[in-house]
Amino acid sequence: MYGKVNYENQKFHLIIGLIFIAAFSRIIPHYPNFTPLCAIALFGSKYFKNPFISYSIPLLSLWISDLIINNFILKSYFNNSILFYPGFYWQYGSFILISLLGRLSLKQLSIPKLFGISISSSIIFFLISNFGVWINSSIYHKSIFGLIACYNAAIPFYFGTLFSSLFYSAFLFGAYEYLRKKVYKLSIK
Repeated sequence: MYGKVNYENQKFHLIIGLIFIAAFSRIIPHYPNFTPLCAIALFGSKYFKNPFISYSIPLLSLWISDLIINNFILKSYFNNSILFYPGFYWQYGSFILISLLGRLSLKQLSIPKLFGISISSSIIFFLISNFGVWINSSIYHKSIFGLIACYNAAIPFYFGTLFSSLFYSAFLFGAYEYLRKKVYKLSIK
């Protein structure tokens, strides 16, 4: 019993540590939308057995980094301290869907599958978050042409999301598998 508890504790701490390292990169200067959030949602959904934890850890990573960004880094943009920014539910909702996609698709991990799911997650985030921008913003007409204009304006940001999803997925999944096998010598359970 002690060995199983020790294994589960090591595994949990390893997963949380990797997520913390990746999440920290969101608050340092980076290329627009080059953030680890899609990869964190996929990674957490693969390695956390408990569904509540697999959905809440990516959301908690997003929320904590949002608090730091909005209340310290972009403080001059927001007049008051904020817990959530307007329209946050579109971004948070997209990460819930990405976590669900990961839970359903990454039961058996392979490099081609991870590559495809990483691309899919960046598309999900792009479609949902920019739909939220269109619906909540007064910048774009509430018509199909306004929606197309919104998506068109967001294309340069999509490349950051796509490449970060691929990069951070490779980092998180690769680092975990390497550390699990070589350093921690955690057996597959």
